[in-house]
Amino acid sequence: MEGSKVATVILIFTIFFTVVSSIDDKCAACNAVAEELEWGISKEKPRNHLDMRHRLDSQGQRRGKVIDYRVSELRVVELLDGLCDKMQDYTLSKIDSDRPVWIKVRDWDNLTTDKQEARAYSKDISTYCGRLLEETEDEIAELIKNGSLGVGDVSKLLCQDLSKHCSKTSASDEENGSNGGSDGEL
Repeated sequence: MEGSKVATVILIFTIFFTVVSSIDDKCAACNAVAEELEWGISKEKPRNHLDMRHRLDSQGQRRGKVIDYRVSELRVVELLDGLCDKMQDYTLSKIDSDRPVWIKVRDWDNLTTDKQEARAYSKDISTYCGRLLEETEDEIAELIKNGSLGVGDVSKLLCQDLSKHCSKTSASDEENGSNGGSDGEL
């Protein structure tokens, strides 16, 4: 009985370690998630304020709040909801001989690499995205509501400041075309 408990603990640890370590370059994966979030922010259409005045008082006047859409919880939900599902359109591709990068696949049928392996990578980055958002969702929501998260800022704020998956030097190296590194584990 005691041996089966030990074996179960070892099995759980092995499965957990395998899932956590499935993304080798967390900085590159984080930048891909940030790129998709930034694309969502850039494609936002202007919205009216949210009118939450649904009640009438005794004089027949509407009571409630009018909330600016830019600082609303609805905007946060619309930006983050489905983000990780969109990451299933990404896969790992080797541009150089030693530097893999995450690319968005427009048509899976025209993919020249092994499709099964590419699909496995897409599931890995989608899972990574879920863990990343779980870890940083509250901070991202506050940044969106405050208006601090705009086009051009997402990668730095998400990957360097919040998740710490990219060091400041690796992010500047990536912008210059060098290899990026990852700092932390998720």
